[in-house]
Amino acid sequence: MHNPIIITGGTQRLGLAIAESLHKNGHEVVVTYRKVKACHEDLANKGIELVQADFSTQQGIDGFIQHIKQRYPRLRGIIHNASDWAAESGNSDPSELFMRMMQIHASAPYQLNLAFQSLLIQDDGVTDIIHMTDYVQEKGSKKHIAYAASKAALHSLTLSFAASLAPKVKVNSIAPALLMFNDHDTEDYKQKALKKSLLEICPGAQEAVKAVNFLLDSDYVTGRTIHLDGGRQLK
Repeated sequence: MHNPIIITGGTQRLGLAIAESLHKNGHEVVVTYRKVKACHEDLANKGIELVQADFSTQQGIDGFIQHIKQRYPRLRGIIHNASDWAAESGNSDPSELFMRMMQIHASAPYQLNLAFQSLLIQDDGVTDIIHMTDYVQEKGSKKHIAYAASKAALHSLTLSFAASLAPKVKVNSIAPALLMFNDHDTEDYKQKALKKSLLEICPGAQEAVKAVNFLLDSDYVTGRTIHLDGGRQLK
């Protein structure tokens, strides 16, 4: 096929679920990772290509762009899922934290979209860029200020690239709130978190998988955001 879907940060949580689903549905898949994880051998055995890329550095971005351009003549899509959920703290350097959040969540997708524009257009059909943003892009965050700002920047990139790459490339966002708990989350935290949405559930990674499949299958959606928040905006 040689027209894969790229998933950045595709070896854990939402990214991993999306990668496995797309591969099962017959897509060629390339995933990026920062650190080796237990799932890597299984993904490789399935035929999913794994590429080490640290998008917090310019070298990591440039190296990944070069690798893809040398290996693939065209792309079916890009799903920008790589993320770093860093919070402000008394020990953090505000300048370094802000620049890192912007580098990973805004600068890297911006550069990859521009670099791979020609590969997306070379595909026979309409192709897709999907930005994984966040519920906090619209309301901000008291504990993750730089993170929220960088996700808002990524949302803005959705609008700009949707306009500039149409009609050949559809560009959309998926903005999750709570989809998965972490292993270390306490029961008290879980109960408080569930109460923040109208539906009061934690639906799991498959909710993001369904949204990705909808956007890939759609012929008429671009420049939009799918909000996966259980009605949280109404609480």
